[in-house]
Amino acid sequence: MLVVDDNADLADSLSEVLHDAGYAVRSAGTCAEALRRAADEPFEVALVDLRLPDGDGTALAPRLKELAPDGQVVLLTGFATLESAVRAVRAGACAYLVKPCAMQDLLLAVEQAMRQVRLHTEKRELARRARTAEKLAAVGTMTAGLSHEIRNPLNAAALQLSVLERRLRALRPEEQEPLREPLRLVRDEIQRLDHILEDFLQFARPREFEARPVEVVGVLSKVLDFLGGEFERSAVRLERRFGEPVLVRGDQERLRQVLVNLCLNALEAVAPGGQVCVSCDVQDQNPLDGVDRWVEILVEDDGPGIPEADRDRIFEPFFTTKAKGSGLGLSIVHAIVAQHGGTIQAEDRPGGGARIVLRLPWASA
Repeated sequence: MLVVDDNADLADSLSEVLHDAGYAVRSAGTCAEALRRAADEPFEVALVDLRLPDGDGTALAPRLKELAPDGQVVLLTGFATLESAVRAVRAGACAYLVKPCAMQDLLLAVEQAMRQVRLHTEKRELARRARTAEKLAAVGTMTAGLSHEIRNPLNAAALQLSVLERRLRALRPEEQEPLREPLRLVRDEIQRLDHILEDFLQFARPREFEARPVEVVGVLSKVLDFLGGEFERSAVRLERRFGEPVLVRGDQERLRQVLVNLCLNALEAVAPGGQVCVSCDVQDQNPLDGVDRWVEILVEDDGPGIPEADRDRIFEPFFTTKAKGSGLGLSIVHAIVAQHGGTIQAEDRPGGGARIVLRLPWASA
């Protein structure tokens, strides 16, 4: 909640009522201060006085909604006129209250505004899911053709490349050297194409799995041991913060795939001399329906971070910021995590960088 009113006593009273009703409240006394606060932390509902020292509430309302597109504005005034009501509607206000107003009327208006916020959020989420479903349908349609039309020529090319490499070894050493690098590049590109095709096939036709108890700390340790050489070659420090062994129910190999992908993404984001930290612990809160405890895995790096505009999209099919890549790696990760009944999200790391938060339902022994 954002309360914008130059009457400090009234703003304090409104803030106290809203706080008692369970809302987190910030206040501002001018248009400029309100815009600064909204830019620092977007609001869900703003209560805005019509007359402010440095402007008009009806002019402030659309500027606030630009900063918080899903937010709603309730205008307050002690000088109600038909003209001001019309201006409030044109400004996009969802409610127009006359001061002093009864607290039950204020709380009703706020609840109605919050309902609109939830509807906007659900609508955006439904639109995102619809886009994802369309892309999934396209991938499914392409899968059969890709499997035949691309995999067979790739296998043939890899076979012929092996023949060339054997013939190369028959040449004198001085004749071999100029040819090694082009052949290596060709093999790398064939492998990259093969990996992209495998991503397509795996994403379009995810295999079913039988859930079994998996000890997560042990899987994490093996993954980081396996990737240790990559971190050393990149001159990136790898820190581990593991608690006691914990169990989840799932597919160990698929969870290993998730962890390898997340750790390699973090490594790629960090410059030499940087750091990646992987931690694992049990949390007792409840972000998932019907789950009292979950295992929380954090993969943090001190790289440039993930732009806020990209955080909701990085798990979408085909979305990538890399010059090379299918844009399916994190989509596959998201699908595997959902299959295990978990959640995954991207956040800012305190102090700079990115943090991926992976939560999986805790399982008893």
